[in-house]
Amino acid sequence: MGKQIKVKNIPSEVKIQKPDLNSQNDQFNPRNRIYVRAVSGLHQLLRQRIGFLGMLAFMLLPWINFNGQQAVLFDLIGQKYNIFGLTLWPQDFTILAFILMLSAFALFLVTTFYGRVWCGYTCPQTVWTFIFIWFEEKFEGTANQRKKLDQRPMNFDKFWRKTAKHSSWWLFSLYTGFSFVGYFTPIRELLPDLFLLQAGVYSYGCILFFAVCTYGNAGWMREIMCLHICPYSRFQSAMFDKDTFTVSYDEKRGESRGPRSRKQDRNELELGDCIDCNLCVQVCPTGIDIRNGLQAECINCGACIDACDGVMDKMNYPRGLISYTTERNLETPENKTNPLRPKIIGYIVILLVLSMALIANIVMRQPMSLDIIRDRNQLYRVDFNGLVENTYTLKVINKAQNEQAFTVKVEGLENFNYIGKQRFTVGAGESYNVPLSLVMDPYDLKRPMTEFNFVLSPVDDPSSTVSQSSNFFKAR
Repeated sequence: MGKQIKVKNIPSEVKIQKPDLNSQNDQFNPRNRIYVRAVSGLHQLLRQRIGFLGMLAFMLLPWINFNGQQAVLFDLIGQKYNIFGLTLWPQDFTILAFILMLSAFALFLVTTFYGRVWCGYTCPQTVWTFIFIWFEEKFEGTANQRKKLDQRPMNFDKFWRKTAKHSSWWLFSLYTGFSFVGYFTPIRELLPDLFLLQAGVYSYGCILFFAVCTYGNAGWMREIMCLHICPYSRFQSAMFDKDTFTVSYDEKRGESRGPRSRKQDRNELELGDCIDCNLCVQVCPTGIDIRNGLQAECINCGACIDACDGVMDKMNYPRGLISYTTERNLETPENKTNPLRPKIIGYIVILLVLSMALIANIVMRQPMSLDIIRDRNQLYRVDFNGLVENTYTLKVINKAQNEQAFTVKVEGLENFNYIGKQRFTVGAGESYNVPLSLVMDPYDLKRPMTEFNFVLSPVDDPSSTVSQSSNFFKAR
């Protein structure tokens, strides 16, 4: 038999401590509340200015008129899209495709060079979240005051502060929904219709839907959108390389961490520049610790940089413990970052090609379009004189921002009678249907089906023409 091992000082009752799922350090709990601490600095000032300009543009753009029309209006029912004098129709899909591709590759270029600055400075989720936090700070105070307020039992002071905060959130969300719908409905007509209860059900429903989404995303979900829903953070690493500027912590300079007073020499204490104050974590809108390295949750907003620079100034240490830098610079400072690497050059070339293609499409775009609609149930009709009549409907679209007069003529047929309008006027950005008939003697037709062209030309510029082929059928 083996020896019996005696273990002394074993308590009679062992208590197992369960993990606190409500702890702020538990980043994987979606119900976790992050109290973002306010910070000032260059990057936050830049972020606030860019966010304010973006929000102001979003709110005011629908109110701007250009050539007597709403400058930006996406008329889904009328299938036309006005963008500062440029009216796009479904036939102009290539222009829209080039605009979307340009936007995508511009985002890829910026991400490859400077990381996720789109997320930190211009993403609507980030901008609206910081606006909601601003309302929160005005009514509930700083991060510590907000935390204590949430822990207090309900009283009058807590009630009015919470009510004021959520009321401001709802008002701002409703105006956000109204502004969004204003891009698809003439906003100057929409505003009075809303107060007079004359707007459509879809207008009220869309405004309420987007208000609820704004209130939920910016007021409650916040970082959850970035951590668990937004797909951009998941594939950003495919665009990163060793020369990409990202918010990074200089581990060689900062470690080992430890608190100390300003009068103590860090070399004698064998400590790095990081005093382990955790301010970089407290100001992070997604609640991560940048000292753990590059993480998918980091949105490159630079809040931790400003917080750390402030601490370094107070400790009389050089700035840059946390900074926008590259992996190559962190490995060895002598390896300078190469800004014009093949990937960057490739993106620039693609952007130039797409830009030239977009400009060429806009320049070569005709100011009008012509479609021919035929009644397929009756290709022809023979009148009492034995003449053959074919009917057509010409759909003319005026893509210009001013009213235009047009003329229509027929090429490829001889000895025919034209019944209908040959000259008409179409309003700016509108379509016009022209019903007409062509009548011919069947003896002048050599084939059962004769191809010809309708030619549309503006009266002011006869050299600019659009032609569309069609067929004339005769009786068998």
